Amino acid sequence: MKHHGKWLSALVTAGMLVALSGCSGSSGQPSAPSQPSTEPGTSKPVEKQTVTMLYWPGPESDAMQKVVDHYNQMQGATDGVEVKMAPAPREGFWEKEAAMMGADNKDIDVYFTASYKIGEHKDDLLPLDEKLGDSLKLYIGTTIDSLKNGGQTYAIPTDVSNHFMYYRKDLIDRLLTDANWQAAYKEVSKKITGKELVPKKPEEWNWDDFTATAAFFTQSIHPDSPTQYGTVLQAKNLIYNVMIWDDILYSLGGSWYTSDGKANFDTPETRKALEVYASLTKNGISPAAASTFEYPETNQAFQSGKAAMILQWSAAYHELTDQAKSGQIFDKVGIAPIPGDQHKTHVHSLGVGINKHSDKQEASLKWMKYLATKEAMQTYAENGGIPPVADVLNGMKEKRPEFPAIAQHVDQYGYVVDTSEKVFPILEVLARHFSAVWAGQADADAAAKNAQAEVTTLLGK
Repeated sequence: MKHHGKWLSALVTAGMLVALSGCSGSSGQPSAPSQPSTEPGTSKPVEKQTVTMLYWPGPESDAMQKVVDHYNQMQGATDGVEVKMAPAPREGFWEKEAAMMGADNKDIDVYFTASYKIGEHKDDLLPLDEKLGDSLKLYIGTTIDSLKNGGQTYAIPTDVSNHFMYYRKDLIDRLLTDANWQAAYKEVSKKITGKELVPKKPEEWNWDDFTATAAFFTQSIHPDSPTQYGTVLQAKNLIYNVMIWDDILYSLGGSWYTSDGKANFDTPETRKALEVYASLTKNGISPAAASTFEYPETNQAFQSGKAAMILQWSAAYHELTDQAKSGQIFDKVGIAPIPGDQHKTHVHSLGVGINKHSDKQEASLKWMKYLATKEAMQTYAENGGIPPVADVLNGMKEKRPEFPAIAQHVDQYGYVVDTSEKVFPILEVLARHFSAVWAGQADADAAAKNAQAEVTTLLGK
């Protein structure tokens, strides 16, 4: 496989590196030249090495370019290192990177990676635990765990992803104080969950509370509801939608694996978690069309005032509270932990690791040591990144009100499903079987059994 991919790696790398000669900061202006440093006790200039870093395109690379520019002008001059970012299109990014890794490429010194790719990438990355030592303590522990495989840390996290429950503060506030609404809520909860419930603060909800509240804010069940639907699920056959559903599974005490590493889907917890979604669809609490929905469609339903609550990625907060995009509800957005018997949120990280085939490992390590500082992560956050550093996130509450909640939820409620090379294949199995249940087109029991059988085959045990 490795030799077979050498020609493709050469083509991919050449295409990415052509632009490096004119690589500029996100402002569009060339980076200011740094002053040459000298070796200690001499006037001899330190020989500068150029470290090339492949990075995920989009707002993340825009933010990282600011960190790179600052490093090159300051600490990089002392280190004798200049970092250049290799541009790459987002479409097919992982496939292009895989081809480069497969050919033991030396033109890229620092690779971009992610929790769900570490298992595939580890053989081409240097373990960092001894090389970075206490620097890794800068990050929230769950995010370091998300970039480990076999007990070794192969990358440092630059961005963290987790989930929130978003809700309309104005509607929930009224539900908690309006006696007429509370009386109606009891009737709705009895009809939908079989239990006469009383409204609670969102931070205290289990899945019965979520379902009952969503039903109350669904016009087909409660005609006086100000929203058409209580919630809008992301129920398309898509691996990222499984990541959200996993929160229900884990909040109910379920998991992907048994303690000895075997598949763990033929369980009561899996069936119950599937039924939570299925009942929301069956009762019209989430629209039937949600079987085609993912991130943007769910956001749009909430932004337009059609839904009272959604389960969504933390990155959505900035969009949902943007007045230009969410004119009806931008100032009415509340966030709470994912409901459940225990609050749980999926956590994965984007990050960077050192190419073990690079000839510039020491120079790359100098860059990585700087990147693993509060200063670097502060710059990254101020320019649009979401670094999992509690001090940085908590210190930006005025500018990004959701950041302290990200820090808290990732630390207190975060879990990492898996970092093996099997992550994507398993997600694809689950998406195929479970999305049919969410849409009301398949039986939860059969889906749990089928997933168990296929994942067991994938794991080979």
